[in-house]
Amino acid sequence: MFRSLIRTRSQSLVTMSSINQRGSARLLSEAAGSHSRDKILVLGGNGYVGSHICKEALRQGFSVSSLSRSGRSSLHDSWVDDVTWHQGDLLSPESLKPALEGITSVISCVGGFGSNSHMVRINGTANINAVKAAAEGGVKRFVYISAADYGVINNLIRGYFQGKRATEAEILEKFGNRGTVLRPGFIHGTRQVGSIKLPLSLIGAPLEMVLKLFPKGVTKIPVIGPLLIPPVSVKSVAGTAVKAAVDPEFASGVVDVYQILQHKTNSS
Repeated sequence: MFRSLIRTRSQSLVTMSSINQRGSARLLSEAAGSHSRDKILVLGGNGYVGSHICKEALRQGFSVSSLSRSGRSSLHDSWVDDVTWHQGDLLSPESLKPALEGITSVISCVGGFGSNSHMVRINGTANINAVKAAAEGGVKRFVYISAADYGVINNLIRGYFQGKRATEAEILEKFGNRGTVLRPGFIHGTRQVGSIKLPLSLIGAPLEMVLKLFPKGVTKIPVIGPLLIPPVSVKSVAGTAVKAAVDPEFASGVVDVYQILQHKTNSS
């Protein structure tokens, strides 16, 4: 009798275990299927922030492509082979159209420094061309990596912020609640420059730990306040950007560094 009970209970446990395994497999399959329908195009995906976004999107199971003037990334990491690389120039909008075919979300990391006119073209005109093309192409969501507001310091690189803010306005106009603008401050992590790896986190990580303890209001203090904006890791920016690109419930509009840090806390 006891043997019969033990045998029956064992069979029940095996059956329940099989059901749980099948259920878990089904959920994973559904999640993978859902991810496979999201196709993300990263503009500037071979750059510092863009490469981390590509890597994070792939890690989460999404289909990823990238467009930049140089095309394929020069990095030799294994994830590079899993990205579809396009060569094009956002100042020539026609070159963007083939890369937008079948894309559901766009994340732009395109930006740069130089003369004021050059910064307006790269940070503004180029990105605005991308926003317009994405909207016309039926892209569902657009995410833009912009920059925190440093007050009067912005005047030192006026064209940079002029271009950034013009792009932000275009996104909010064309995409409304389907557009997200991330405004990080200093982005720390390991930055590859040629064969050299720059460990920016040696400075950025300790500053982030200290400055995020200050209340947000201190950043409003004239002149010195913006200098107290905490740095944020490139992995946090990448994670937030991917979340914004695929989650319809993610907050639209401008997302500041404190919200990026909050997303990091919620995800860990």
